Amino acid sequence: MKSSTLKAAAIGLFASAFIMGCEDNNAEEAGERIDEAVTDVQNKVEDTCEEVKEGVNAEETNC
Repeated sequence: MKSSTLKAAAIGLFASAFIMGCEDNNAEEAGERIDEAVTDVQNKVEDTCEEVKEGVNAEETNC
């Protein structure tokens, strides 16, 4: 139940951001900012994973 609530909230957030972007004729720019934010988060997660693996002296440090 909690998971579905979080999914609904996330969908609502992105939908409202998209609608606001359309009203200002900046939908493309808003989409690019979202893409950049997602890429930044993915990079941080990967970096953290690699640091943890290095910290425990894992053979494979790539995530």
